[in-house]
Amino acid sequence: MKHFPIFVNLVGQRVLVAGVGETAVAKLRLILKTEADVHVFGVEPNTAILAWADAGKITLHEGELRAEDASGARLVYAAQDDDVLDARVAGIGRGAGALVNIVDNLADSMFITPAIVDRDPVTVAIGTEGAAPVLARHIKRQVEEALPPSLGLLARIGQSFRGAVEVLPMGRKRREFWSKFYFERGPLARAAGGEAAVQAELDALLAQTVAAKRSAGRVDLVGAGPGDPELLTLKARKLMHGADVVIHDQLVTGEILELARREAIVVETGKRGFGQSWKQGDINDLMVSHAAQGHHVVRLKSGDPAMFARLDEEMDALDSAGVDWAIVPGITAASAAAAGTRVSLTRRGRNSALKFLTAHDVDGFADQDWRDLAKPDAVAAIYMGKRAATFLRGRLLMFGASGDVPVTVVENASRADQRILQATLMTLPEVLAASDVTGPAVLLLGLAPRAAAQAAMDLKIDEMEQA
Repeated sequence: MKHFPIFVNLVGQRVLVAGVGETAVAKLRLILKTEADVHVFGVEPNTAILAWADAGKITLHEGELRAEDASGARLVYAAQDDDVLDARVAGIGRGAGALVNIVDNLADSMFITPAIVDRDPVTVAIGTEGAAPVLARHIKRQVEEALPPSLGLLARIGQSFRGAVEVLPMGRKRREFWSKFYFERGPLARAAGGEAAVQAELDALLAQTVAAKRSAGRVDLVGAGPGDPELLTLKARKLMHGADVVIHDQLVTGEILELARREAIVVETGKRGFGQSWKQGDINDLMVSHAAQGHHVVRLKSGDPAMFARLDEEMDALDSAGVDWAIVPGITAASAAAAGTRVSLTRRGRNSALKFLTAHDVDGFADQDWRDLAKPDAVAAIYMGKRAATFLRGRLLMFGASGDVPVTVVENASRADQRILQATLMTLPEVLAASDVTGPAVLLLGLAPRAAAQAAMDLKIDEMEQA
């Protein structure tokens, strides 16, 4: 991010625009939505600028901007469509300590003016740092369609009511009050009786909220998916937006954590294999403690919470403490890994069964039916298997598996830095060591990436035909 988005208070502040043509008019249409003291400089002004001057909306100076004119200015726009003239104005603005924008000159501007959706006092600013104005306009159109014109009225009424709402404690109770007003009862009241009905509904809602008992805390055990934020479920997104506390695993990506409210408490409870990590009991206590304070807790787990995530231990702890909870499934890493390699986890005529294994159980590799896994048609998704690759190879070979069985390693499945490695059972440990796999990885035993699998099938058909 090169441009930090802020909203500048322009009430009564001097804003100078050097230029009186179409470029200046385009900027003035936005500036005149504010309560700034606007001064425009130039000769032979556009008719729109003359009309604004006649209406008293701007002060028009028929001449060039001078250094003494810039004293006390908050913003200066150079909009003369002339590089030399605009550079001169920019120098005057900087000398006066004002923020300077040179229209269509991103590199020399101190700030940029975003695309704006105006539902005063609700304002949505959309910027692309000058890279894609067409995209900004497209997003603006989508936001315009999503925000009803009545939103401004509700926001103005709500703004005048904020003092009364201070009787509610900060946090969840106050947030739920405003959510009900803006998204449920406010719009219904406006449609039924206009502004007076909205005001009455606010009074009634506040009285009901003050009288209501504090709502109990709860915990949602949420699957964050394999890492791509677009693979997060809609329900998970909604819960993230509303959570007071987010307790997450170390593997949950930053892009997903960005979906949490800015005011939310976010705690990483990393459980790193063969390294320093939180104890499960401490995580359980943390969830229970926050829920006891009336907080809505999202326990965010990478992948699906029911897949090798010690879910039962957390459910038992919440039950013992009398805390209400629910499970929100997520896309597990094996599904994302298969999608990344363009193969199916099951296929008619190839394998009708699929095993999910973890190589990092309580005491290492959990006991398995190795004879069944060594069969030629066996397919398995192996989680946390990097350090156990040599053990896996030895045990399967011991029970009769072929060293040529394909194994696909998918590191950081679904993420921008996803990496796919092809190996066989015999070469697996060496491929992992040589490739320096450091991210979370799934081993797909018995599966090769689609192109490699098709090539192997074609070769097999050729050999059969030749025989």
